[in-house]
Amino acid sequence: MAAFHVMTGAGESFARPVVNRIGIADVFDALKRGFDDFMEKPSHYVFLCLMYPIAGVFLTLWTSGANLLPMVFPLMAGFVLIGPIAAIGLYEISRRREAGVDMSWTHALDVRHSPALPAIVAVGLMLLTLFVVWLVTAQTLYSNLLGEVFPRTMGDFTRQVFGTPQGMQLIIWGNLIGFVFALVVLAISVITFPLLLDRDVGAVSAVVTSIRATLINPVPVLLWGLIVAALLVIGTIPVFAGLALVIPILGHATWHLYRKLVAREAA
Repeated sequence: MAAFHVMTGAGESFARPVVNRIGIADVFDALKRGFDDFMEKPSHYVFLCLMYPIAGVFLTLWTSGANLLPMVFPLMAGFVLIGPIAAIGLYEISRRREAGVDMSWTHALDVRHSPALPAIVAVGLMLLTLFVVWLVTAQTLYSNLLGEVFPRTMGDFTRQVFGTPQGMQLIIWGNLIGFVFALVVLAISVITFPLLLDRDVGAVSAVVTSIRATLINPVPVLLWGLIVAALLVIGTIPVFAGLALVIPILGHATWHLYRKLVAREAA
């Protein structure tokens, strides 16, 4: 029964929320509304998201110390794949602000009481699996093109990637494959977690609704994906510190994008 509930939600039938058509202006409006949510109590959100810059620095130092320099970029790019998981608590805060109830940062942890928690966990595990597959794919591509022995210094790594034909192939194929992974994750998760927080429709229905929203609104959703990727890259440049600002703003904006993409449930 628990597995069934994860798949279909609380209702007896498969939920099919109504998907709206939106425009490019709606994407930027969602981003503006997310920034407004962030500015309501920015210190709380920065504190909440400090764990992500710290985790990024730790992963970079770990890969460098373990002679795994080629994995630094895939790990950084992987933030795009697991970003929807990182922002779940922020969706909850935006939901509470919209409802006009207390929105202190501690309520980000209220997600653990959501009736849709099993479905949220299921989708989260799916995204984590895709993240691991991406890392394995990136490592396999590097090994096939440049060999099994990883460079020990950043200088050696830079010369290997930018100074050899195989390195240029790595750049081209790595970015193409990464784009495919990012596109898949965007389609299956652009509004999946906000939908599950708002309605217990089940993991399958939420993912299908996210894919439908992407297919109905390909240009706005793709623009949103590009904005997310660009801001996450910018956030990782200053030793990942910018993520403390970028992630909460994107998290809140995602909630508002969800509100635009999915029609409200009939009373």
